[in-house]
Amino acid sequence: MSAIETARAVRAGERSAVEVLEEHLARIDAREAEIHAFNLVTEESARVQAEAVDATVAAGGDPGPLAGATVALKDNMCTRGIPTTCSSKILEGWIPPYDATVVTKLAAAGAVFVGKTNLDEFAMGSSTENSAFGATHNPLDVSRVPGGSSGGSAASVAAGFAALGIGSDTGGSVRQPAAFCGVVGMKPTYGAVSRYGLIAFGSSLDQIGPFAADVADAAALFDLIAGHDPRDTTSIVDFVPSAGAVLDQGVDGLRVGVVRELSGGPGSVEGISPDVIARTNAAVEALAAAGAEVEEVSVPSATLGLSAYYLVAPAEASSNLARYDGVRFGLRVDGATTGEMNTATRTAGFGEEVKRRIMLGTYALSAGYYDAFYGKALKVRTMMLNDFASVYDKVDVLITPTAPTTAFPMGERSQDPMTMYVNDVCTIPSNLVGHPGISVPFGVGDDGMPVGVQVLAPATHDALTFRVGAVLEAAANAGGES
Repeated sequence: MSAIETARAVRAGERSAVEVLEEHLARIDAREAEIHAFNLVTEESARVQAEAVDATVAAGGDPGPLAGATVALKDNMCTRGIPTTCSSKILEGWIPPYDATVVTKLAAAGAVFVGKTNLDEFAMGSSTENSAFGATHNPLDVSRVPGGSSGGSAASVAAGFAALGIGSDTGGSVRQPAAFCGVVGMKPTYGAVSRYGLIAFGSSLDQIGPFAADVADAAALFDLIAGHDPRDTTSIVDFVPSAGAVLDQGVDGLRVGVVRELSGGPGSVEGISPDVIARTNAAVEALAAAGAEVEEVSVPSATLGLSAYYLVAPAEASSNLARYDGVRFGLRVDGATTGEMNTATRTAGFGEEVKRRIMLGTYALSAGYYDAFYGKALKVRTMMLNDFASVYDKVDVLITPTAPTTAFPMGERSQDPMTMYVNDVCTIPSNLVGHPGISVPFGVGDDGMPVGVQVLAPATHDALTFRVGAVLEAAANAGGES
C-alpha cells in the first residue's frame, strides 16, 4: 500500500496509524542491524504521534493528508528535542531547540517520524560510507553502497522501513542514492523548499527533496514540503507546488532533449557504463512511444560541472563549517589556548572527507588563489546557466542517466576521492544552476541492480519532472525498460 493509500485508509478509519507504525517498526527490527539506515530510531515519539493521529480520527477530525504515513528524516535536519548529528562526531548528542520548516509541515500533515537517517558526514559523499557512526548498506544487496549522501533515507524507503523519506541534495545526494536503491528521488528548484533548519553544507546548492517508492507518493510529499517560507531568505515567494495535479497529463507533444554530454556518446563525460546508457536509451524510446518529440541537444559546459562544483561546494563548506569551533555548541576538546582548543576539537570532530573539503575550499578562497580557482568556477556556473537557458528554448525537459554506474561494492571507491566524486557527474549541473531534477527507476543493469533515469526541467517547472517521471514509471512497470 502506497503512502497516499495508507493515509486515506487511516483518515477513513479503515486502518490505525499505530498499526501502520508497528508494521514499519517490525521491518526495522528485522533488518536494521544489517543495513544501518538510521542513526536514531525514534520509536517512542513515533508511537505518540501515531496515537495522536488515531485520536484525531476517532474524534471526527482530519489529522492531515499524510495521516499515519511513516517518514524517515535525514539526520542533517533539525528536530526539536531529538538529536541531530549530521553523522559527525562534532555534533554527536546535540539537540536542536527548534524544528526545520520541513519537519513542521510534515508533522502538521499527520506524518509519523520513524527516525533520523544516516548520511555521509555533513552530506559530503556519494556512498554513505563517510559517516562517523558506520556505513549504510544497500538493502537490495548489502555488499553494495546505497549511494549518498542521503543513503540512509533512500535505504529506509527501499527496505520498507518508512513509506517516505526526506533527504538533501547538494550535488546529487537525493537522486543518486534513489537510483542506487531503486526508488524515486527528486531535487526541487533552489528555493522551492525551505532550507530553514537544514544544517548547511553548500548554501547556494543545498536543497531538501523527497524519496518515495513511486512517483505519485513523491509528488504528494513534494507538494506538502514546498512553498514559500519567510524564515528562508532564498525561498521563492510566489512558488505554488502542483506536482500531484499533472501526473496523468502524459507527454504527448512534449519536447524532450537527450543531453549529448551526459549520455555516453561522442563528446560525453567519461565513465558512464554501457548498461546504464542502454537503460537511458530505452527510457527515451518509451517517451517517444508515448508521443514525446525527442532530439539530441548539447549543453557544452555540462562537462565542466564536476570541476566547478568541487571548488564552489568546498568553498561554501569551509565557511559554513567554521561555526564548529568548540565554543558555541557540539564537541569541545580542551586546549591550553583558544587556538589549540579549536584545533583539537576540529581534529577529533571532523572526519577525513570533511577535512579534505574544508582544506580545498579554504585554499580556493585564499587571497592568492581566489581569482584563479573560485572566481573561475563562478564563471563556469554562469556559463552553465546560459547554456541551459539556451537549450530550454528548444526543448521542455532533458533526459540523462542519474548516475554513471549502478551501486558499487562497499569499500571499492572509499580510498579514491576522485573516483568517488565522478558519481555525481550527471547530477551536479542542476545544482549549480538551481534547476529541478528527478530520478526514476528504469530497469536494471548487467549486475541486476537498479538504474535510475534523470529528468531535468527549467527552474520552477518542478511539476513537469513528475509528469514525465510518471510516464517513465508506467513504461517501466509495463516492461518497457527491457
